[in-house]
Amino acid sequence: MPTPLLHVDAFADAPFTGNPAAVCLLERAQAADWMQALAAELNLPATVFVVGARDGYDLRWFSPLAELALCGHGTLAAAHALWQTARLAGMDSARFATRSGPLCATSREGWIAIDLPAEVATASAPPGGLLDALGAAKAQWVGRNRLDYVIEIDDEPALRALAPDLRALATIETRGVIVTARASEPGIDFVSRFFAPRVGIPEDSVTGSAHCCLAPLWASRLGRSRLTARQLSARGGLVRTSVEGARVVLSGQAVTVLRGELDERR
Repeated sequence: MPTPLLHVDAFADAPFTGNPAAVCLLERAQAADWMQALAAELNLPATVFVVGARDGYDLRWFSPLAELALCGHGTLAAAHALWQTARLAGMDSARFATRSGPLCATSREGWIAIDLPAEVATASAPPGGLLDALGAAKAQWVGRNRLDYVIEIDDEPALRALAPDLRALATIETRGVIVTARASEPGIDFVSRFFAPRVGIPEDSVTGSAHCCLAPLWASRLGRSRLTARQLSARGGLVRTSVEGARVVLSGQAVTVLRGELDERR
């Protein structure tokens, strides 16, 4: 059978916004080097591979350069693709086995909620060169989790003005760097940007896994478990967050931009 391949904009309510991902719906598992080669070929922030059946799917995420330990927008895109191709009915949950444990997605009134592990950051001294590479004169707070560094800076205008040295940033031993500030826009609680040149993503558009860190951080700052966030990339994206113990539920929308299939002569 042909292998479906969908281009999905995640955390987006219109095409060409949010974060793009390719979703490859496999009949059987493929070798990691083949999946990495396809991700490099497509050159999107994430290419995700789904294999399995209605009662549970295996899910893996790849950037153009590396397999990812957690990818929120790829998970949202995968669930969207399963409903769009009628592999799952709209009322059915999408359940995934992943490198970050079991994940679940549900669809409600045009929004997709994905249940992910909280990636709590603890206070940490910034490594040498990090703030200089970001072009940040100072940081209000610096933390580290298993994936990334997170840096809180003064305000939203300072965050928008950042122009990091991506080559220097790629020398820092981390998947990526989250930079965040309290929002100045009414109805938005916090804003962020995410840089990951070390894994082939100079600046990510909307980063679900970063919000697994940001949601608990800002919930503790603001004293509320349910928050609304905006990622300030060129494409932009809105993320609703809810901290539920050791889990974070992220909600966003998704749009299918292209549908095709892999050439079976590969």
